[in-house]
Amino acid sequence: MAMWILPGIIIVLALWAIAVYNGLIRLKNRVDEAWSDIDVQLKRRYDLIPNLVNTVKGYAAHEKEVFEKVTEARTRAMGAQSAADKAQAENMLSSTLKSLFAVAEAYPDLKANQNFLELQRELTDTEDKIQAARRFYNGNVRDFNTKIQIFPNNLIAGSLGYTAREFFEAEGSEKDPVKVEF
Repeated sequence: MAMWILPGIIIVLALWAIAVYNGLIRLKNRVDEAWSDIDVQLKRRYDLIPNLVNTVKGYAAHEKEVFEKVTEARTRAMGAQSAADKAQAENMLSSTLKSLFAVAEAYPDLKANQNFLELQRELTDTEDKIQAARRFYNGNVRDFNTKIQIFPNNLIAGSLGYTAREFFEAEGSEKDPVKVEF
C-alpha cells in the first residue's frame, strides 16, 4: 500500500503542475491577443489621422502648429513600445486630436464638409473600439496577474519567469472631472 502512495502523490503533483502551466500559457496568450486588438484599433486610428489633418488643412491652413502637434503625437504613439509608454503616447495623441477638433469648430464650412464628417464619425467609432479593446486587455491582464500571484501558482510562475503585466491606464488629466460651462 505504501508503495502506491508515493507514486500517487507524484502523479497528482505532476498533473497539478501541468494544469497550472497550461492555465498560465492560456492567460498569457489571451493578454497577448488583447494587446494585439489594441494595436489593430490604434493602427486604424493612425491611418485616419492624416486624412483628417489634410481635410482640416484645406480649410484652416494657418493652423500649422496644431497640425504639427497632431503629427508629432501620432509619430510618438506609433513608436511607443511598452504598455505604459503606449498609454502615455496615446493619451497625448487624444489630447492633440481634441485641439484639432476645436480648430474645426471655428470653420462652419468644414463642419458641413461630408468628408470631414465621415472621418470624424470613423474616428469616434475607432475611439470607442479602442476603449473596448483597452477594457478587454485590462481584464485579461487582471486574470493573468491574479493567476501568477496566487499561491501555489506563484511557485511555478516564478520559476518560469512570468511577471505581472502592466495595465493600460488613463493619464491623470483624463481622470479629472469634466468642466461644463454654459
